[in-house]
Amino acid sequence: MIKETKIGNYRWFICFMLFAATTINYLDRQILGLLKPSLEKTFSWTETDYSHIVMAFTATYALGQLFYGKLIDKIGTKLGYTISITVWSIAAMLHAAVRTTFGFGAMRALLGMGESGNYPAGVKTVAEWFPKKERALAVGIFDSGSNIGACVAPILVPWILSVYGWQMAFIVTGALGFVWLAAWISFYEIPVKQKKLKPAELAYINSDEDALLEDNDTSTVTWKKLLSLKQTWAFIAGKFFTDPIWYFFLFWLPSYFATYFHLDLKKPSLPLVIVYTGTMIGSIGGGYLSSWLIKKGWPVYKARKAALMVAAICVIPVMATRYTTNMWFVIALISLSVAANQAWSANIFTIVSDMFPKKAVSSVVGLGGMAGAIGGVLFPMFIGFILDFYKSTGNIVAGYNVIFLVCGCSFLVAWLVIHLLAPKMEKVKL
Repeated sequence: MIKETKIGNYRWFICFMLFAATTINYLDRQILGLLKPSLEKTFSWTETDYSHIVMAFTATYALGQLFYGKLIDKIGTKLGYTISITVWSIAAMLHAAVRTTFGFGAMRALLGMGESGNYPAGVKTVAEWFPKKERALAVGIFDSGSNIGACVAPILVPWILSVYGWQMAFIVTGALGFVWLAAWISFYEIPVKQKKLKPAELAYINSDEDALLEDNDTSTVTWKKLLSLKQTWAFIAGKFFTDPIWYFFLFWLPSYFATYFHLDLKKPSLPLVIVYTGTMIGSIGGGYLSSWLIKKGWPVYKARKAALMVAAICVIPVMATRYTTNMWFVIALISLSVAANQAWSANIFTIVSDMFPKKAVSSVVGLGGMAGAIGGVLFPMFIGFILDFYKSTGNIVAGYNVIFLVCGCSFLVAWLVIHLLAPKMEKVKL
């Protein structure tokens, strides 16, 4: 700790800023799932209607990832994040003015376009502010904001709903983005321009052998070049097979507990808080695991792959939910699964900065994010079809069992593809 104090800790303040942005991002995103039982009565939604609304979000989220990835590599993280959070905060608040199902789809589409800038900007910021041995932990910490947002929402949203109505839930949470934006504009600059940064900490941030060379490299990178690399496709596959599972946990889990265990979503929900608390532990724990292995002398690629494998294995037990009717056992299984999901997320993002120079990080994250969001568009179609089919037979729980089987297998498939495409995760030279 003495050494850390001499170096300085401003980079961890930046990490906290990323954490706060991601918390707001997921708070805005999570609201719809919590309000689903109320809104589907108000607007007479079927499961397919709801899946289309979710698809509107994920479709623009997919396109936005591609757009922001390239844009942020060009204009930088400060301006890129500013544009992103401005758009998504406005979109979140505009949900309160909607009166039709189509209107909800349109607002979710605008929200997806705005929120898609969070991870390309966040992962690039980590690459700029942290050496490799700390990046997975930093990504895990800022990514855990998604879990805090998901934990706060089941407490905050039902209270606002019961006291002020569903419109105010969108207005209050959307306004938080502008509070964050004021702090971001005031306190953020890249390390070489940050006057509050001590010289010792700047030197530590640039302690990787290739850090200064990457900072001075101003050449451009094309999508065509990136798409010709196996490392890019390894990340794309890792996101395509696993991101849809997180979308399912985010958008359908409240409805699952309401349907299966008759959970009243108009009241603060302890089961959902417990589940999403597990995701926070997974984010930080998964990031810490690979960082700890690197400090123990493991090669970077082995540490990342080991952490990804542990996460993939820990998702498998979610398939056992079909064999029990005990709510707390189901909560334990799903909590383990979502924790592993987030441990995977902390490391899958970090391998981008391991394999690519800083100038390409946002573009690659955008490509992978788009692939994950495309999976997130396709999977809700499958979910909506399965749930409506089993609902018509009077056994919607069986539909959820089918979905959990798919969730349990997806991460192992993703790990195998990554291993085949990038066994040693070699550094790309552009």
